[in-house]
Amino acid sequence: MMDKEWAQEIFEKLKIKLAAECERNENSIPYVPVNGRYHDPEKPENIYGWTNGFWPGMLWQMYNASKNEIFRKTAEHVEIRMDEALKGLGGLSHDIGFMWLHTAVANYRLTGSAESRKRGLHAANLLAGRYNPGGKFIRAWNGDERAGWIIIDCMMNVPLLYWATDETGDPRFKIIGMEHAYTSINQLLRDDGSCHHIAVLSPQSGDRLDTPAGQGFASGSSWSRGQSWGMYGFALSYRHTGERKYLDAAKRIAHYVTANFALNDWIPLVDFRAPSEKSKRDSTAAMISACGLLEIAGHVGEYEKKLYRGAAFKLLTTVESSFADWNIETDGIIGKGTAAWEDRPNQDEVPIIYGDYFFTEAVLRLLEKDFLIW
Repeated sequence: MMDKEWAQEIFEKLKIKLAAECERNENSIPYVPVNGRYHDPEKPENIYGWTNGFWPGMLWQMYNASKNEIFRKTAEHVEIRMDEALKGLGGLSHDIGFMWLHTAVANYRLTGSAESRKRGLHAANLLAGRYNPGGKFIRAWNGDERAGWIIIDCMMNVPLLYWATDETGDPRFKIIGMEHAYTSINQLLRDDGSCHHIAVLSPQSGDRLDTPAGQGFASGSSWSRGQSWGMYGFALSYRHTGERKYLDAAKRIAHYVTANFALNDWIPLVDFRAPSEKSKRDSTAAMISACGLLEIAGHVGEYEKKLYRGAAFKLLTTVESSFADWNIETDGIIGKGTAAWEDRPNQDEVPIIYGDYFFTEAVLRLLEKDFLIW
């Protein structure tokens, strides 16, 4: 009961903070605030940005929970703006799921919008078009030199394919998602429950050729957000398919990351295996993991639930008490988010929009006020 009381207090704060952010940002697509503001008139927005769905996704979650029209209207505005990216095509990657699950599909699920359904199915077809039947994987990025690259993040995009099969009855989308999930288990998940960020596969055979560092410290290291993507993504694949192997994979990762979170005072390093002198934090990994742990808790027996739900609650309360900014005059809520192990300007230990999204989703899950956006 304690977790619900805490979550209700946070929900009341979210309603005030995010309504104020909507007033300031009705014409922008937030990513990272600069000097306390999302909108930077000196920097044009990237309409192809993989993070563009998280702001409207957070607003759809809040609209569903509060029925405040400002959240719906602001989210719909972003969805319409993103039509430019759907038409442009060439700038898109596997992150199509992140972009349109949280915009068009969320809108359709809540309002029944026919136009949003079309956008969602268009996006699902684009994602399915990235499937390589030779290697049985969805390629991550564009470019001839990356034809065989897969990344753990994509496990969070395949729910768009499961939705498309549910919506149309066409099994091809689900088959592609399941094949990619099996390949990810075989090529990205290690025996100890940690994950590679990237695997380079042969486009013809699917054999693994390399495992580059990606956004982690080095090949063989342990980028914390990547572990979180894998845990939540495999749990979601289990939700949509009932395939036990996916849940087992999610639980293996959960046990690995929970041990590492506990070792680091419940606030993850960017990379669990990076040198101690480069000990930047990444609160976004904790917030994604909290959602993944809550998802797993919904699929295990009574005597297991406490482990996963308790770990999620510990992550949420630790990060909120340490890094939350509830000042309605500034944009962004959860601080100390870091995009990658290597230095990136304005993306080290700052509020990042997906950290706020997953924080909001987890709080609403605790209250049973969320809806399935994946």
